[in-house]
Amino acid sequence: MDKQDVFAFIQKNGVNNVKFGVTDIDGVLRGKIISTKKLFKAISEGIGFCNVIFGWDINDVCYENSLVSGWHTGYPDSFATIDLNTFRTIPWDNHKPFFLADFETSKELQHVCPRALLKKTRKQAIKEGFYPKYSAEFEWFNFAETPNSLKEKGFQNPNPITPGMFGYSILRASQFSGYINQIFDHLNSFGIPLEGLHTETGDGVYEAAITYDDILISADRAALFKTSIKEIAYQHEIMASFMAKWNDDLPGCSGHIHQSLWDKDGNNLFYDSTEPYMMSKIMNHFLAGQIACLPYILPMFAPSINSYKRYVQGSWSPISSSWGIENRTTALRVIHHNSDSMRIEHRVPGADANPYLSMAAALASGLYGIKHELSLKIDATIGNEYDNSNSNLFSNNLKDAVHKMKNSNIPIELFGAEFVDHFIRTREWEYEQFQESAREWEVKRYFEII
Repeated sequence: MDKQDVFAFIQKNGVNNVKFGVTDIDGVLRGKIISTKKLFKAISEGIGFCNVIFGWDINDVCYENSLVSGWHTGYPDSFATIDLNTFRTIPWDNHKPFFLADFETSKELQHVCPRALLKKTRKQAIKEGFYPKYSAEFEWFNFAETPNSLKEKGFQNPNPITPGMFGYSILRASQFSGYINQIFDHLNSFGIPLEGLHTETGDGVYEAAITYDDILISADRAALFKTSIKEIAYQHEIMASFMAKWNDDLPGCSGHIHQSLWDKDGNNLFYDSTEPYMMSKIMNHFLAGQIACLPYILPMFAPSINSYKRYVQGSWSPISSSWGIENRTTALRVIHHNSDSMRIEHRVPGADANPYLSMAAALASGLYGIKHELSLKIDATIGNEYDNSNSNLFSNNLKDAVHKMKNSNIPIELFGAEFVDHFIRTREWEYEQFQESAREWEVKRYFEII
């Protein structure tokens, strides 16, 4: 798309307003509805957006420890750039035009904007001749609630739309065929094509896999997927939640990433039929880098207090820095069916992770392994990784994970000092807000928004 294409569409369809959005540090989509007149000015000049969106937390409470945005800055506007390539129309909102924006050209926010960080990491990969193709898959729970009904219940005992464990159930999906069919059809029309959608193990839980593409396109799709699901669910009087672990007795919600590197001619650089498991040397270095960096960038995949409740033995979630061939008990699962599908599934991110940051972290750590020609220092796990007594276990809470990130030079090499400083400050703020005695604090904070 270019400006003339957008103008022609708006003229032809009589559009008088559009939506645009940017994602904050938590991956929450923040946006505005603007007139088409303002849109065309914004395309040429950028559009002002109060920099408080990088100066407050998930509940709009202003950070007291931020250097980027705070009372000391006066909360001025920073200018966002609307990306015309993200143009789409919203099927469930009268086909209103929608755009994504970011702060890549903003002097104040370019180093802390998640989408800008991913674009920077992507450029680094392409400069080295690696074209990253990624995709995301999400699990989420669905409840027969509204924001008001849940608030009236004190954020306790939300009511799932269906009871009991029933993974891959055709029966359960048929109960809500209107909702499920709209998800598939609306998301496809919205530029988020799905490969599959099915029930998972847990009360009212579903999983969807988004079709893979260039990493930036895939991160855009992933970020919009979560908001889209919530909006479609509202229209069916359902609340969709992407909390990592809303209930201790049920499995958590993942945000797995599938990843591969390709050359400019369309060859999968992870595949080599002459090597063990058909894993190329590039893939080995990439995988080794991810394992080496993982303990020091864990908050990029597990950003909330609630995230760490997902890492439980025997819960379909990894608990250690590990890898295996077609092994769903490890952090990194190698899928080696053929040259087209050769890839690594990163099973560490929860559904609560910011897709721009989790994909940037996955790619940057893999490139780190290639750059330093790292070799795999641990063998592939055969069987149950939960039974491995030699495992390098994850930090079991956000505070410890942030401390480990803060005291390593690896994150600065991967993401730059300015981003790392800001991100760590936001995560320190997050764990300082935690009220351990109030179990409903997590549900109230994360259930709808994350």
